[in-house]
Amino acid sequence: MADLIVNGQAIPLDEDGFLEDTELWNEEVAKALALTEDVPELTEEHWKVINYLRDYFAKFGVAPMVRKLCKDTGCDLKTIYELFPSGPAKGACKIAGLLKPTGCV
Repeated sequence: MADLIVNGQAIPLDEDGFLEDTELWNEEVAKALALTEDVPELTEEHWKVINYLRDYFAKFGVAPMVRKLCKDTGCDLKTIYELFPSGPAKGACKIAGLLKPTGCV
């Protein structure tokens, strides 16, 4: 377990770099997590996916399946991988501050 330092605050991460406490997420944490995923800047399109993931997770307690993510955001899978090179589960969910997905997202 490591910590992500954001504005002088230590944010605990699990062994895969996901937040241990989703309540500690904010936009600055997202930007710091993005850097760990080789995403140097979060664009409006990144935020559309991130906000969708956060809203879905808040409603259902899990990340959406990839097909649903693509359909509801209007981003095809190729675009998701362009935005989040490590993919929708590892990259997008991590940056969105979700817990590590147990299944396919």
